[in-house]
Amino acid sequence: MQYKSIYRHNQFIMKKYIPNFLTSCNLFTGCLAVVFVFEGRADLAPLMVLIAAGFDFLDGFAARLLKVSSPEGKELDSLADVVSFGFLPAVVMYDLIGAQAPEGILKYAAFVIAVFSALRLAKFNVDEGQEDRFIGLPTPANAIFIVGLALFSQLHPSLGVVLESNNLVVITFVFSVLLVAPLPLIALKFKSMAFGDNLFRYILLLGSVLILLIFQAKGLSLIVLFYLLLSVVENIVNTTSSKA
Repeated sequence: MQYKSIYRHNQFIMKKYIPNFLTSCNLFTGCLAVVFVFEGRADLAPLMVLIAAGFDFLDGFAARLLKVSSPEGKELDSLADVVSFGFLPAVVMYDLIGAQAPEGILKYAAFVIAVFSALRLAKFNVDEGQEDRFIGLPTPANAIFIVGLALFSQLHPSLGVVLESNNLVVITFVFSVLLVAPLPLIALKFKSMAFGDNLFRYILLLGSVLILLIFQAKGLSLIVLFYLLLSVVENIVNTTSSKA
């Protein structure tokens, strides 16, 4: 009986650290990506952000599956996200602005992204009203948009204007504000698989797949724009339905 008790205890300890290990992989990936950007390999940033986002999804999924959620894990998750989805996109934006305006202080505006990402994560940790919807743009979505900008501008020569320094600074501030804006956005949290209850979630998934099939990695920023637009449409539909 004693051996069984020890075995169960050790098994619980092992299960407890699986989500934290996945969160640590998220953090490690974000750190590597920052190094790649400073080494002139910013082209790897979109891939690294997607890998980090995968780990970010898996750590929460594992915690719920194994029933080992903890305050420690929640805090670690936020700290990892600050790096992978806050500091990393800020560094990418710093690199993009610096390529257009290497002199002056414009490029330092990029780190507003890191500041507002930290504020967003802090708000998320204390807000219990974001169970089925997000309030404000999630940091992974913002990071995907930022790191995908250079690829997005390659879709057509006319889109190269996006990478002009002044435009990048405007994008920096607009998307930083969206992180903390009181804007309800779709969350991919399925309580059931019923189509009627998840119509906009299914549209988001289908639309994202189609964008990737058509534009490949160059469509990453388009997916985030589609996500924002679809969330606004959902809000309008829900408001209209509630008044009917």
